[in-house]
Amino acid sequence: MHLSINLAKAIVIALALLMASLTMVLPVEGQGQYGFWTAPPYPTNVQDDGSVLLPAGVKPDFTISPPRLKAYLSFRPSPVGVGQTVLVNMWLCPPFSVIRYARGYKVTMTKPDGTTEVKTLDSYPADATAWFEFSPDQVGTWKLKFEEPGLYWPAGNYTIPPPVSRAGYTESYTKSVYYEPTSTAEQTLIVQQDMVASWPPAALPTDYWTRPVSLMNREWWPIAGNYPATGYIGGGDIWDKLYPKTDPYWGPDRGFTPWVQAPNTAHVVWKRLNAIGGLIGGQAYQYGVTGNPGTPSIIYSGLCYQTVTKPMLTLLNGTYRTLPTNVWQCYDLRTGEVQWELTDVNAPSYIEYTDPTGIGEVPGAEAAQSWSASLIAISGNRLIKYNPTTGAVTMNVSIPSFTTTTYYMNQYALSVQTISTTGNENKSQHSGGTGSAGSATAGIYRLINWTTRGTSSNFASRIISNISWPRNSLGTMTDFTTGLAFESREENFFDLANMGYPYVDIYYDNATGIRYGNRIKAYDLRTGKEMWDRTDYETQYSSSRAVADRGKIAIAMKEGYTMCWDQYTGKLLWKSELLEYPWDYPGFGAYSQCSAYGLIFNFGYSSVTAIDWETGKIAWTYHAYTNPYETPYTDANGTTVTSFNSGGTIADGKLYIANSEHTPSWPLTRGWRLHCINVTTGEGIWSIASPMSAGAIADGYLTASNSWDGYMYVFGKGKSKTTVDAPSTALPKGQGIVIRGTVLDMSPAQPDTPCISKESMTTQMEYLHLQQPIDGLYRNVTMTGVPVTLTALDANDNAIDIGTATTSAYYGTFEMAWTPPSEGTYKIIASFAGDDSYGSSGASTAISVGPATSEITIPEQIAPPDYTMAIIGGIIAVIIAVAISTVLLYRKK
Repeated sequence: MHLSINLAKAIVIALALLMASLTMVLPVEGQGQYGFWTAPPYPTNVQDDGSVLLPAGVKPDFTISPPRLKAYLSFRPSPVGVGQTVLVNMWLCPPFSVIRYARGYKVTMTKPDGTTEVKTLDSYPADATAWFEFSPDQVGTWKLKFEEPGLYWPAGNYTIPPPVSRAGYTESYTKSVYYEPTSTAEQTLIVQQDMVASWPPAALPTDYWTRPVSLMNREWWPIAGNYPATGYIGGGDIWDKLYPKTDPYWGPDRGFTPWVQAPNTAHVVWKRLNAIGGLIGGQAYQYGVTGNPGTPSIIYSGLCYQTVTKPMLTLLNGTYRTLPTNVWQCYDLRTGEVQWELTDVNAPSYIEYTDPTGIGEVPGAEAAQSWSASLIAISGNRLIKYNPTTGAVTMNVSIPSFTTTTYYMNQYALSVQTISTTGNENKSQHSGGTGSAGSATAGIYRLINWTTRGTSSNFASRIISNISWPRNSLGTMTDFTTGLAFESREENFFDLANMGYPYVDIYYDNATGIRYGNRIKAYDLRTGKEMWDRTDYETQYSSSRAVADRGKIAIAMKEGYTMCWDQYTGKLLWKSELLEYPWDYPGFGAYSQCSAYGLIFNFGYSSVTAIDWETGKIAWTYHAYTNPYETPYTDANGTTVTSFNSGGTIADGKLYIANSEHTPSWPLTRGWRLHCINVTTGEGIWSIASPMSAGAIADGYLTASNSWDGYMYVFGKGKSKTTVDAPSTALPKGQGIVIRGTVLDMSPAQPDTPCISKESMTTQMEYLHLQQPIDGLYRNVTMTGVPVTLTALDANDNAIDIGTATTSAYYGTFEMAWTPPSEGTYKIIASFAGDDSYGSSGASTAISVGPATSEITIPEQIAPPDYTMAIIGGIIAVIIAVAISTVLLYRKK
């Protein structure tokens, strides 16, 4: 049966359309080539360019035979432990064209028991190589042999396949070529019971560490991320092994930064003044000013990038004048040291990482290639890339003028373009509305998915897809994991224009039968198709308190609970438990919401609340208690608390959030603080005075903007310095000594001040930087120091544990008495192990102990004669004689 040409074409087209439609509805399995518009990766091997067996009766134009043709086989390690991984490499020499690859490589593995296992695979193009891994399951001697079956390529046209950089280039071969079958000899693999040691893994650092991270320390990658983290689409890759089914997408709208460490104490490493804030004094009484010092927009490889305003010498009308100038600045995250600064820069907001995939001449041959990074700005109608080391512009190309652009994942952006000014524009339904509503006439807006990758100045070459879109933005919620966007708004079915402001929430009017509530529409980001449209007769608190994540969407309602719907169907899944009465609802709280670690975080006037994504149950509630006369806000028990009216920043299992109000009254509320909360338990880890707004986080450091004093603070681990001293003169054995020393904080914010315990850190930092009492607000705090281990090494390097001293929190000093046990020279070592606030440090000194001092012997003295009684007797005799003489004298008269 023969089909007509037109019918055949029609069938081909229909099949193509059918396959395209099937591709649209397939579940997203991985990042793919085009963001969530998943496309299968370019195949390593293109079938049309692969070898075939030599057809019967065909005589090749060229035949390559042994000994010119050689096969090679290598595997490692040998010996290897049973169950461990063995890497097997094979190749032919000479290799073939970049276009051609070999089919049917075979490796036969003969086990110790005589059974065989055969592995067949194709080669890479050009270099004739192939490889695989396997785990031997028997102890003993294995035999491996590599065979190629004979490789024939007929004459013809061959096209270089993607992702080679010259993909699409066609080469013509007028001659056929044949590689005769060849093989290696059997080679021996020894498998033993004991494991063979691999490269020892590099443990994650617990001490002070700096950039760059050594390429030897591969295992550090989970903590060496940068800021901001642009989400990726999860799906069975290495990321899911580390974060299994927890948070498959990370983006700026989640408030979550993955792959970084964050500070566990309030230790200030350094600070700098970027604005003026604080109490004015004098005739301003108790009032003051606030100033926003800002925080960096990017942290990459330990360097911060931020736009600041500073006086600069500027050429104006032919004359140099010192004028306030916006300066793009690069400075060290750990020290604040400025590396460089540039003017007239459209400062970037994102990091673009370029991997080597797809840019090599030969697929699979990426050994000489490496990753690179650019800082990118998407602003106005320009896409600009900067070198992060020097700030030099590496690309500056024109792009269309978009209504909105979202850099939703590495190298990919979604832009809404207005292509017509006619039709129904998106408008709010009434003056009290909190979100855009209505739908636009088809054709007014376009949604363009495009890539920032590469250097092309032709924007058309960057476009991945281009579809009609129903509104001038992505919506109030997006989930790039599922590829769905949502528009949530308050919906009324009658005119509220004359009902006063703020608007009145009406669910059902008995007189008119009219309803008013919350409406959600779901759209497919791939097609622009409306997926579902649902109205619920509850009222949302704000469209900014809505979040899409984990295949669900959740919106905070004015009645004090959160509602959650299935993204795909619009089915209501749960209503959460009520938030805390009375200040967490209705109408009091932040206009933002965070999602991470399977929790939704709500910020209210009495608490921070975590709600479980799966159940709607409240996981924990955190309160910031304060003096009862500073705020009107209380918890459910009537205890005074401070309010939360801003979003938080989440990283490393911690939530950083500052106290605030919608419209603060002067004088500002005392007791507002920056809080660090454990996201698992809801327990406070640390806090510090002043409502510092948490900013960029990376490498264990948090940047925070304090509008109350105009300083940007950087919290994290700093360097320490330990000293030790002992008597410098020789000691006799048995004589005790006192070992003295110090442990000091060497951070730029407070060099040469005492290192103090984690428990005392907040008091110390508030005293040094925020003019608070050294013994706490209520004069009831006694700070504590840090432990110092003292060890003595004798002349034979035998260690003697002297003991552990605790430093003075107020002076940084320590002392300990010790009596050396024997003669000789001792090295005295003082070691501070470091902690969450400080890196470790140590110092040593030495003492000499000589022989004990000899005792002085006093010779025995002969006692002199005792004449006491004789003298007394003589005296008595004299007295008697005088008395007798006197009597006789009187008788003569």
